[in-house]
Amino acid sequence: MERTLIILKPDAIQRKLIGKIISRLEDKGFKIVGLKMIKINEDLAKKHYEAHVNKPFFPSLLNFITSTPVIVMVLEGVDVVNQVRKLVGATDCKKAEVGTIRFDFGLSIQNNLIHASETIQDANREISIFFNQNELFDYKLLLDEIIY
Repeated sequence: MERTLIILKPDAIQRKLIGKIISRLEDKGFKIVGLKMIKINEDLAKKHYEAHVNKPFFPSLLNFITSTPVIVMVLEGVDVVNQVRKLVGATDCKKAEVGTIRFDFGLSIQNNLIHASETIQDANREISIFFNQNELFDYKLLLDEIIY
């Protein structure tokens, strides 16, 4: 089983799409093993987005991601990193495939509702930024035997 990090960004919070987005992820069969609402401060944003800190769009991204609380969660499942990326859709919602979260709800490249880890390595790094080990849970779903 793999794990991946999801962030429901400020636009998802402001537009009251939390439940719809989480439902889409659960409907696909992924298990939530960690979930919380947090306020991302500047230091946390810089740590998470370290690859983008020196890019021209970073000040705008920083302002956006620190503007309201966000939902962070860890999902678990078979090939979860790749499968969630497909379900989320392209970063630019105008280029996202029909039926993806970003196609259905996204408004712009920045206001694209959701972050999903790109690789297993990214997922492991990002999960450790937002969650302590005691905030992640191992448990069985009754459907696990049927699904897997």
